[in-house]
Amino acid sequence: MAPASACPMPTRELNAPLMGGAHQLRMVEAFDADEHAHNLTNWEQSYDQITCGTFHGTLTELQLPQMQVFRECTSQAVRQSCCVWPDAFWFGLPEHSDQTRINGRRAGEKTIMVRPGACEFELLTPPDYAIYGIVIRQEALLQAAEQSASQVNWAQLHGAEVLQVDHSARAALLQTLSVLLHTNSPDATPDERQHILLHALLALLDTSAVDSAVSSSFQRRQRIVAKARELVLAHHDQALTVPQLCEQLFVSRRTLQYCFEDVLGMSPIQYLRLIRLNGARRHLRQAPTDALMVQDVAADWGFGHFSQFSSDYRKLFGHSPSQSKLVH
Repeated sequence: MAPASACPMPTRELNAPLMGGAHQLRMVEAFDADEHAHNLTNWEQSYDQITCGTFHGTLTELQLPQMQVFRECTSQAVRQSCCVWPDAFWFGLPEHSDQTRINGRRAGEKTIMVRPGACEFELLTPPDYAIYGIVIRQEALLQAAEQSASQVNWAQLHGAEVLQVDHSARAALLQTLSVLLHTNSPDATPDERQHILLHALLALLDTSAVDSAVSSSFQRRQRIVAKARELVLAHHDQALTVPQLCEQLFVSRRTLQYCFEDVLGMSPIQYLRLIRLNGARRHLRQAPTDALMVQDVAADWGFGHFSQFSSDYRKLFGHSPSQSKLVH
């Protein structure tokens, strides 16, 4: 990991392209959360860093005939907006932590997360985090389930976010994923690797139960938080305050506080600052180096006091705004 005072480094490949094409392991690292989000093939993602310090992320990815398999590591807590390609299922297995939130719901160590393709979802992940991911085309999963006579409730799976699963089956799947992503053996063909992984995944789904109990009150809190984010991004140059959000959302300050703490585990004030700082960082990194001044970006994201903006920015990301502007 780069020291906090160093200029942020761009994404870099950890291995050169190997013979054999798409079915070889791909490893890449990044030193910016949102840059890291774009390293995952064929996903639509946006990441916001929410804990202080230099970011370091690594990704190990393997493409199989009908599947994508990966292990993702992040050094800082991150809010992730994610969407995978249509006609697929994503399954997420945190390696150790039980602090993951998917759409505001906690996913513990005895669960896996699941979402269908073309359906945006939100993850909140803690610092020093590692997660294994599987994306599989629905048709391939259905065909494999029929061939193995596995019992999968497809209607429930489409609407699920969290599955309660058998501990030993989950451990077996994690072991299979670990071996698959740490070796690149020429002895096993891509089809054989996919078959092994499908067998372990279906064994897990065969013992799973959908944790679908989401109260109407929690759904309302989710909607309030989502609407608050939309308002902040739509008026990012105005630096909306908590009272202004309450007025726009027709809720009391106490209700807004409770919604944010329950869904995101943070206060509205924290969230407002983080969203604007991450927005300013994204703006700085995407703009040509000579197109605008750092002060202009700060003002565009509602920071009227440049010295305070620079201080808050350095504290969150581990370096100054001008250093971010040097790397694209």
